[in-house]
Amino acid sequence: MLYDKDIREPLFDFLEAYYGKVRILEEKQMGRSRADIVMVLPSALVGIEIKSDADTYARLTRQVKDYDQYFDYNYVAAGVSHAMHIEEHVPEWWGIITVEQVDGEADFYILRKPKENPKVNRKKQLGLLWRPELAHIQELNHLPRYRQRSKQFVTEKILLGVPEESLRRQISQELFERDYTRIAETIMEYKRGRR
Repeated sequence: MLYDKDIREPLFDFLEAYYGKVRILEEKQMGRSRADIVMVLPSALVGIEIKSDADTYARLTRQVKDYDQYFDYNYVAAGVSHAMHIEEHVPEWWGIITVEQVDGEADFYILRKPKENPKVNRKKQLGLLWRPELAHIQELNHLPRYRQRSKQFVTEKILLGVPEESLRRQISQELFERDYTRIAETIMEYKRGRR
């Protein structure tokens, strides 16, 4: 039986080997759920829900709704105990990675590749960014700064002023560049008007 802790780290290695340039963010709040993994690709965000052999499907319906609002693509990484029935519990555009134990190690197999998520909400996705990151997107696209306006107001202006494909790449780039060791400093610089 594989638990979440047995799957997580080897899954990161598998994803990096499969996709190449990625950044992995863990336990990201999205709506009423928490994404186990957010995989940042150069022009897309991928949500990944881990369903270990010890997990049930009790919260999965709500989680699927939340993941579908925030990510361009989604996967469920399912333990072998779920392999036969997981397709019944996620939409057809979700990818499925199965994981089983082979010689004491987690072994991964892509049962189904993900398709582009038709329900992604770019506004919700922009909500994952910090205010200084939104300000950088405004600067890149020569939009007014709107320093005294709310994050929601700025988000609306970005959605109106930046083409979809450019915005996808820019959101990914901001998350690639995010430095969690400088979070307080970055936000203080923004508030002081240096960014």
